[in-house]
Amino acid sequence: MAIESHVADISHVIQLAVAPVFLLTAIATIINAENTRLGRIVDRQRVLLDKLAGLGEAEAEAGHAELRILGRRITFIYFSILCAVVSALLVCLVVAGAFIGAMFDLELAQGVVALFVAAMVALVASLSLFLREVFFAVRVAMQRMN
Repeated sequence: MAIESHVADISHVIQLAVAPVFLLTAIATIINAENTRLGRIVDRQRVLLDKLAGLGEAEAEAGHAELRILGRRITFIYFSILCAVVSALLVCLVVAGAFIGAMFDLELAQGVVALFVAAMVALVASLSLFLREVFFAVRVAMQRMN
């Protein structure tokens, strides 16, 4: 009887773990998009660094200004990726905590809730930084067009 109850508890935990696993998939997709964006920024930075050697003084100053902008964008994306990874790790701990609590009959609900809230805070920070980088890039592009 106890084993059947334990199996039922584990089955219930598996059902509860499905939502966080989908959340992990979403976070991984966000990290992938951020990584792609970071790669493009770094590629632009490399091209610009290669061009700087052959530019005149005025063009070189404009190039250095763009390098500073790219540096800020890299910083935003880097910290966005960092927050997304922290969020994913915290979600993993939520799933692990749920299983450990069920396996060893421990009351970990408050800890699991705290980890989930922390994961959401980290995800909000990641998305906010990502949006900040996008707004920054668009603003710079609009300024160049004017």
